[in-house]
Amino acid sequence: MSDPTVQPVPASVVEQVDAADVTLSNPRRAVISLGSNLGNRLETLQGAIDALEDTPGVRVKAVSPVYETAPWGVEPGSQPSYFNAVVLIKTTLPPESLLERGHAIEEAFERVRDERWGPRTLDVDIVAYADVVSGDPVLTLPHPRAHERGFVLAPWSDIDPEAELPGRGPVAALLAEVGRDGVLARADLELRLPE
Repeated sequence: MSDPTVQPVPASVVEQVDAADVTLSNPRRAVISLGSNLGNRLETLQGAIDALEDTPGVRVKAVSPVYETAPWGVEPGSQPSYFNAVVLIKTTLPPESLLERGHAIEEAFERVRDERWGPRTLDVDIVAYADVVSGDPVLTLPHPRAHERGFVLAPWSDIDPEAELPGRGPVAALLAEVGRDGVLARADLELRLPE
């Protein structure tokens, strides 16, 4: 006979645990922003997602829809538009190692870093890592401009409507403030979770 004073935990409170989570010991949640405006942009974004999944200590948990946006910080029309997406991961890597892996993935896709707002085959940014807030100039967390960027906030909000940007507040509220001007959802394009 069950004890009537013990209330069952609502299913919505219980986090789904799958085999990928069990293989990681005490994983932390991180948000990664991906962008590409050179070459086969969609193929490059998918390749970056697959490379993240192939990283020991990283499991890709969610992939956002694709958005198309104008390049940030340059003259309109001076570069091709970007395809952008956000990926939620669980990882046992510390932030610095995750950053190194992001740079290695960029290099694998022949990313060139010769100008600050230059065109790129691939941009991999750590937007947030758990609730870490750090002013380290090598890796500032959360990303110092994420709260201003619709191309980060819109796809992040799509896959995690309740998300919070540490130190800044709810992603949905930040997106409402920034707006979706110039952030075009590309329903005709799709990225997939790695199998």
